[in-house]
Amino acid sequence: MNISSELHYGNRKDPLFMEYNRRKGHFSMAAEHLHGHYELYYLFGGKRLYFIKNQSYTIQPGDLVLIPGNELHKTSDTGIPNHERIVLYYDERYFGQFSKEEAELLLSPFRGPRRVLRLAPSDRLHIEQLLFGLLREAQERAPGYELPIRHAAAEALLFAARYALSTEAEPTESSSSPAAAKAMEIARYITDHFRDPLTLGELSRRFHLSPSYLSRTFKRFTGFGLTEYIGITRIKEAQRQLHEKDARIIDIAGEVGFESFSQFERVFKSHLGLSPRSYRSQHRQRR
Repeated sequence: MNISSELHYGNRKDPLFMEYNRRKGHFSMAAEHLHGHYELYYLFGGKRLYFIKNQSYTIQPGDLVLIPGNELHKTSDTGIPNHERIVLYYDERYFGQFSKEEAELLLSPFRGPRRVLRLAPSDRLHIEQLLFGLLREAQERAPGYELPIRHAAAEALLFAARYALSTEAEPTESSSSPAAAKAMEIARYITDHFRDPLTLGELSRRFHLSPSYLSRTFKRFTGFGLTEYIGITRIKEAQRQLHEKDARIIDIAGEVGFESFSQFERVFKSHLGLSPRSYRSQHRQRR
């Protein structure tokens, strides 16, 4: 049977959520750059640029991408149209069904140093058979279809864990052109200095680039606009402080680099969908 061009299982509030797309034309990820789910991404076809934390990777068919929860990431267009991919999202609650040892094994690929696993042909065939079986179940929805989907999702994690631990699994090289290297250098600088009053003009002077070239190059290799990236980096630190500290929210806003509380609230809500106060309240309710 033919697989539909778009399939979903569950939703983002569930312990396990899946989305599959076969897209025509050009596409860049628009939202959800920072979330608490562990993310397993597999590219069946096409070519993508994947920015993860402070590194950019060129993703090709057969690549398995591993994103830990709350790690900044974004996929973007390489200039080559059409791609086909599946993403499995695992909430922290998902791992509660396993023993401690099993959960540690399934989480291990997200905690290791590699973010991209480039699979050997035989391993690629194995994972694609597994994932297409999952997609058939999601499309046909025969009685009991959720059982094989949940089984396949766990098996995909186990496959990634074993592959990442094997001596034959080689790390995938990140994009290495001079322009890409400069964009990553700027991203790392922002990560280290997000509390400073960063501006396009100041960064252009520091890195000896024209403002237009810096903006264009940064966007090309990270998928983020410069202001957007600065804001998200600050919000990520604000999330941590809202989790771990009892400081006033207005003080946290200043600590992470925002010039005004209203700006902090606006940027926080635009990326996480709720206010800093609501975010802190929800987190404390889960403790």
